Amino acid sequence: MSRIKACFDALKKEERGALIPYLEAFDPDRETSLSLLNGMVDAGADIIEVGIPFSDPSADGPTIQLAAQRGLKAGATLAGVLEMITQFRHTHKTTPIVLMGYFNPIDRYGVERFCKDAAQAGVDGLIIVDLPPEEADIIRPHIRAHHLDLILLTAPTTPDDRLKHILKDATGFVYYVTITGITGTNSATEEQLTQAMTRLRRATSLPVVAGFGITTPEQARSASKITDGAVVASAIIKEMAATFQDGKATEKSIPTALAKIRSLAQAVRS
Repeated sequence: MSRIKACFDALKKEERGALIPYLEAFDPDRETSLSLLNGMVDAGADIIEVGIPFSDPSADGPTIQLAAQRGLKAGATLAGVLEMITQFRHTHKTTPIVLMGYFNPIDRYGVERFCKDAAQAGVDGLIIVDLPPEEADIIRPHIRAHHLDLILLTAPTTPDDRLKHILKDATGFVYYVTITGITGTNSATEEQLTQAMTRLRRATSLPVVAGFGITTPEQARSASKITDGAVVASAIIKEMAATFQDGKATEKSIPTALAKIRSLAQAVRS
């Protein structure tokens, strides 16, 4: 059984949704990023989404764009991100890791090689934002061969017929983009989420998590009740980045980010 499925099965017994915090690898440096990654588990993360820094992150808002720029400046590479996850796996065996990124770095790395190395590093799932389902056959056989989950995105504007096409090959969970926009901007209402979930439940039996625009503990609680989990990204990065001096981490940086995650975890569990 995959770590992702085991996680959602356990949460179903607890009758709650997942908290899925996000970090941008190497932001603002490798050491800080790895320390935060390790600390997220005890802070209450059920699944962790790790962003691969990329120079043109088209789906991301300004907060994550700046984090990606800091990560690239700190020397982030795809191989470096995988090595960081390998280190994480030395002490954290069960928490699922989902890599989020864009196809260009994967293509440059080599698709087959990437899937093999990602699985060996301890990655469980992949979100490739700019790879449409129609073109996913370039990577899907290698994902399956190495027992990774390909996590696909849906949005409020996705028509019903396309929804079925997208979800027929989805595994792990479905990522519902709650707004029509970029990360860290607006948020969906409870009514909008409820209506979306009614439609999504008809199209898939996989868990569905909500992301984009979830910033507060109250929003995370609401989203995790209506869906199967809440992804929180920009809000964590923004609070941590406010502690930086000249773009570098301070002694307050990691505690600030972990305090945010604890508040989110407490809300999701309440």
